[in-house]
Amino acid sequence: MGYLIRLAISAVALWITTLLISGVAVTTDSTAKKIGTLLAVAAIFGIINAIIRPIVKTVGCAFYVLTLGLIAIVVNGLLFLLTSWIADKIGLPFHVDNFWPSAVLGALIVGIVSWILSMVVPDKD
Repeated sequence: MGYLIRLAISAVALWITTLLISGVAVTTDSTAKKIGTLLAVAAIFGIINAIIRPIVKTVGCAFYVLTLGLIAIVVNGLLFLLTSWIADKIGLPFHVDNFWPSAVLGALIVGIVSWILSMVVPDKD
């Protein structure tokens, strides 16, 4: 059940990001398709963060130390762009325009909103 709640939280965070950042968009008019797209993109973003982020952190450990962790913002933006690219390849109407400011700010907003919603909504029974 916790996975479904986290997926819904990520989808809501993505939706809020599409409202705040003009370069991040779900390009469909149907509300049902928009919700389905946001859920699918949230799942893709979660899988990317679960698989690729630990590899990048391990390989780029020196950069994290050298920049005092600020490289994480760049990595999050790149992972957000990768999510957009994968969504485009499988035919989902989700698009991030460019790295700066769309991907970086979009990933930052998704992270902050997800964190706030995770604090508000309990994920355990």
